[in-house]
Amino acid sequence: MNRTILAVLTALLLVLDMQAASAERIKDLTSVAGVRTNQLVGYGLVVGLDGTGDSSSQPFTVQSMTNMLAQLGVVIPASARPQLKNAAAVMVSAELPAFSKPGQTIDVTVSSMGNSKSLRGGTLLMSPLKGIDGQVYAVAQGNLVVGGFGADGADGSRVTVNIPSVGRIPNGATVERAVASPFDKGDALTLDLNTADFTTASRVVESINRNLGKDTARALDGGSVRVRAPLDPDKKVMFVSMLENLEVDPGEAPARVIINSRTGTVVIGSHVRVMPAAVAHGSLTVTIAEKPQVSQPAPLSRGATTVVPQSSVSVSQENNRMFLFDPGTSLDEIVRAVNQVGAAPGDLVAILEALREAGALRAELLVI
Repeated sequence: MNRTILAVLTALLLVLDMQAASAERIKDLTSVAGVRTNQLVGYGLVVGLDGTGDSSSQPFTVQSMTNMLAQLGVVIPASARPQLKNAAAVMVSAELPAFSKPGQTIDVTVSSMGNSKSLRGGTLLMSPLKGIDGQVYAVAQGNLVVGGFGADGADGSRVTVNIPSVGRIPNGATVERAVASPFDKGDALTLDLNTADFTTASRVVESINRNLGKDTARALDGGSVRVRAPLDPDKKVMFVSMLENLEVDPGEAPARVIINSRTGTVVIGSHVRVMPAAVAHGSLTVTIAEKPQVSQPAPLSRGATTVVPQSSVSVSQENNRMFLFDPGTSLDEIVRAVNQVGAAPGDLVAILEALREAGALRAELLVI
């Protein structure tokens, strides 16, 4: 009797562990509306390159170098043509995280916009980074870290590993201006689901109201949940901290078949079902080989040498078996049936498309 009770308790604990493992935090399912990153972009010059910079035919690089030197008190005659082998014009991009304050640093990505072969060993000069509103939010400067490299041969051959014309500067930009956030305004927050789903939105509302009080949350639609929150910023931070750690069992994904047309990758969701259908799949191969022969005339004859065409045509067809899908066939059975006939990914795509046209595929077919 004790062994039976122990076995039942063990099975119950395993079930509870599986249920707990399937639950996810609200932090991983949603984001707070208005709390977002902002894209920054700027233009700059990279100097100190080992002869891998832009050529003198790049007008924007020559103009940028001339303007920069003029601001530093160096006047270049109009007739002079600066050699820019050690400098390159670049675009600088970065993402400004939410709640970033002046004085904090962010990473930047530096990309060549001319014909520079490599930015390895270069230094980015001070470059302002602007937002979509045209205001400067950060200033970037520093030494580049480039993961790629290239090597040139005397005969013009070249070997390139990765992309040497793009580099990064860790903590290479200093934030100069903060972006206003709506987080500390109002007595409510809106949680936007990462993937809109009515079941998940309903369960998020249920979890919040069960743990934080009735009518604390209400669903606006299948992708947003509005939550009442304290007015005081300090209490609001504590409230969101508790809110985002609540666990929710999200709704299951819809039945979908994803096909990557470029790589031939096929991903079938666990809820895909097939109605009764019989499938026979084979390939017909026609091969035509041309073997021309030369006809040589006899000596002292008036004939001419000619080329006589000779064609060889062969036809082959794979002898694949037909397989039958029973009602409600699961993903495991689909894969097993397709593997039995040795269908390649391209053949699998053709089978799935035919099943959809026949109305036997109970799933959404997406081609990316």
